[in-house]
Amino acid sequence: QVQLVEFGGGLVQAGRSLRLFCAASGRSSSSYVMGWLRQAPGKEREFVAAISRSGGSTYYTDSVKGRFTASRDNAKNTVYLQMNSLKPEDTAVYYCAAGQTIRAVTTKSGYNYWGQGTQVTVSS
Repeated sequence: QVQLVEFGGGLVQAGRSLRLFCAASGRSSSSYVMGWLRQAPGKEREFVAAISRSGGSTYYTDSVKGRFTASRDNAKNTVYLQMNSLKPEDTAVYYCAAGQTIRAVTTKSGYNYWGQGTQVTVSS
């Protein structure tokens, strides 16, 4: 079992950057595929990005490709989401999640463990 805590969210102007952190404790995060999902008010939770156990492969939803970068440091049990060129439509609560298989990372059901979420608000 792994416990996840996200931090790094906040209020930023459009066009600026934020870096989210996800710290894992308990079982090593290197045992899991890690993902970032987000949920805006009144909307379903949606996939944003995922990274393989080794960090060698990353996956993104189309709306963030070229702007967001997922990375991980398994020695520090930490996963990151670098978000550049932020847009107001990126406003949401961002969740870090851990799963077992890379084939299911684009769906909520592909994850077994979740953090509590961190709010990202982008003003226009």
